[in-house]
Amino acid sequence: MAGMNPTQIFQLMGTWQKFTANHPKFPKFLKAVAQEGIKKNTIIEVNITTPEGRTYCSNLKITQEDLDLFEQMKQMSP
Repeated sequence: MAGMNPTQIFQLMGTWQKFTANHPKFPKFLKAVAQEGIKKNTIIEVNITTPEGRTYCSNLKITQEDLDLFEQMKQMSP
């Protein structure tokens, strides 16, 4: 969030509140993941299904470098 001014941060917070109101299960999912913690060698998988029925799937295995980046991002957040 470095380089964002307070107005941008408030706009982002408002947008996030609308998103979570539209998708109330997603914050609960994130909270459960945060409680467990993401550790080295955790696999994150994402599936996308278009309205036409096409599917896309990708995954990644978390490395120590990824964890270092996550920690840096946490320290930057207000």
